[in-house]
Amino acid sequence: MLLSGDPPRGRILSAMLATIVAVLAVAPFLFPSTRALAVAERIAILIVLTASYDMLLGYTGIVSFAHTMFFGMGAYGVAIALTRFGAGWGQVVIGALAGMLLAIVVAAIVGLLSLRVRAIFFAMITLAVASFAQILASTMRDWTGGEDGLTFEVPKTLTSAFRLGGGYNGNLVTYYLIFTVAAVLFLFLLRVVNSPMGRVLQAIRENEFRAEALGLRTLWYRTLAGAIAAAAASLAGSLLALQLRYTGPDATLSFSLMVDILLIVVIGGMGTLYGAIVGATIMTMAQYYLQPAMGGLANAFSGVPLMQAVLDPDRWLLWLGLLFIAIVYFFPTGIVGRLRTP
Repeated sequence: MLLSGDPPRGRILSAMLATIVAVLAVAPFLFPSTRALAVAERIAILIVLTASYDMLLGYTGIVSFAHTMFFGMGAYGVAIALTRFGAGWGQVVIGALAGMLLAIVVAAIVGLLSLRVRAIFFAMITLAVASFAQILASTMRDWTGGEDGLTFEVPKTLTSAFRLGGGYNGNLVTYYLIFTVAAVLFLFLLRVVNSPMGRVLQAIRENEFRAEALGLRTLWYRTLAGAIAAAAASLAGSLLALQLRYTGPDATLSFSLMVDILLIVVIGGMGTLYGAIVGATIMTMAQYYLQPAMGGLANAFSGVPLMQAVLDPDRWLLWLGLLFIAIVYFFPTGIVGRLRTP
């Protein structure tokens, strides 16, 4: 990339990334169905969320289980602003900024108070903080809607009632808002990890004691990295709120979402950032289309009892697990890590 000085390297990888980005860029025209558009939007959002987490795990060596908490802060910030003050663009901006600022402050506090301990203990602290955030969101019904979450209206420009030329509506505006913001955030994170600060983060990851001996303020850099990652995750959560027009604990704060992020990082390649693009695409496509595809194959093999049982759509999670095991076995450093040439 010209802005980061860090090209993908490798013809196969470059072609793969270019294809994914190109398809996402014109997805509304290639796949006009609502479901396909929702899949493309989710891929764009997960790319930012996973890339921000990879900056922590892959580049800094910080194992955190609280990343979805910051994701939820952005989503709830937009949801609360739109619910309480009306469906306007000003409310969207205020809600997104409020969620981002809260995420930065909380990430800085957690980092300054907890990053001095060993990695496993820090991971446990973040898990406890994330669990507390989920409980808080489930119990503060007046603000968060509790377990039911918040359903809200968005600016008319983002709705199907807003008409564009060529038969398109506000859903197209929503998509390109998500795509554009996601692209800008990803390029920003790519610039950060390839800046002098990024080199320091990698030095801390490789040998924290040596980095401290060289005079680097490792706690300050790790806290700053956590704050930047939290801000990006929060803005990704704001995009999800605009896409779903709903926010709830299960959609933004669940541990299953945290597991998905970890799987995407491993599939794509830890410490590559480009892996977020490949991993988020594979994971989302599998979650949305693997079960229907297995249903089609089961019908095709309806005369073969064993094959029909093996390809039963209800077993799609089993096949997703086998796909993950195969990727880890054949690509131990992730798909991007394997395809990237030195």
